[in-house]
Amino acid sequence: MPETTAKHIDIIPVEGRALWQAFHRLPHRLYANDPNWVAPLFLERKFHFDPAHNPFFEHANVAFWLAMCGGEPVGRITAQVDTLHQERYHDNTGHFGFIEAIDDPAVFAALLAVAEGWLKAQGMLRSVGPVSFSMWDEPGLLVEGFDTPPSVLMGHALPYYQTHITAQGYMKTQDLVAYDYENGQPLPYDMAKIIYRSDKKHDIRYRYIRMDNAHFEDEVALLLDIVNDAWSDNWGFVEMTKAEIDDMAAVFKILLPPNAVVIAEYQGEAVAFELWLPNLNEAIRDLKGHLFPFGLVKLLWRLKMAGVSSARMPLMGVRKKWQNSQIGAALALSMIQHARVDGLKHGLRRVELSWILESNERLRHMLTLVGGNVYKRYRIYEKQIGLV
Repeated sequence: MPETTAKHIDIIPVEGRALWQAFHRLPHRLYANDPNWVAPLFLERKFHFDPAHNPFFEHANVAFWLAMCGGEPVGRITAQVDTLHQERYHDNTGHFGFIEAIDDPAVFAALLAVAEGWLKAQGMLRSVGPVSFSMWDEPGLLVEGFDTPPSVLMGHALPYYQTHITAQGYMKTQDLVAYDYENGQPLPYDMAKIIYRSDKKHDIRYRYIRMDNAHFEDEVALLLDIVNDAWSDNWGFVEMTKAEIDDMAAVFKILLPPNAVVIAEYQGEAVAFELWLPNLNEAIRDLKGHLFPFGLVKLLWRLKMAGVSSARMPLMGVRKKWQNSQIGAALALSMIQHARVDGLKHGLRRVELSWILESNERLRHMLTLVGGNVYKRYRIYEKQIGLV
């Protein structure tokens, strides 16, 4: 790819089929020599960036750019203003995301400058990112853990990205960590005893999610109701809309094995749940983004028949009123235990538990006690771009 320092860089809006293809193909060129990058599926990316298919666009204004040098794309970025974020926080914060570029400070400077200028024109005073597109999507820039592939719905990056972003005045505002868990190890005896005593004393019942058409959408809505309650005080949290919940339900219907979701019930109320996803990235690593002509057959075979050896637990929640109680601690441990046991039935050797706020000390302590280890770190940056 061309060197651009001291050369002219054009930043152009992404419009038309050719530029959209360049936008989506740029990472394939940047990561060509990175054995740990997993190419996303082109078809999935096309839908993800299409307002007709992604309900995020119903409550957000988004802009897209490519950096061009000598007629070639050398970088890309998005900027977005989420009206739901503004309604919740009233902080005049906009976000940038999907930043990818060659190892050249001038390209990063130009990309971030155009995103900041657009955000300021929208009335924003602070730029936060990368958030691609939202905290429910792929937030944060990988800053530790470049030596292993990302798990499903988690990002990857090149090590120089953080250097060039901070050089433009961005500072850390939050870290998200991912834990690696060897699925064969049992829970420590003391932890297992806590679960047993709590289940017996409080008559906690566990059940799998109902996957039939008559109940599935309601079950997914129930899970998101628990998450919205359990995560409501988390940094950057914004509730999902009904359309986003329905969109997630459609994806889960395809990907989730029957025992991938466990719901805990106490006194007739659903109070906690855990959900794990087969690691789609493991199944698509050699497809290079293409489902056709044979990629779809390979993907379905690997997910439904041959299986994968790893998974990710992206969602786990205990309702807020129980979080600081002994019942809450036992429920959280029990969710991890159920994921371990059910994962073993599917031949899962490793599970990623992510993402977790660096500041969530209670959960992080628990994950360490059960044998989890931080193996990736994602950073979200902020920069003041206007006067309060």
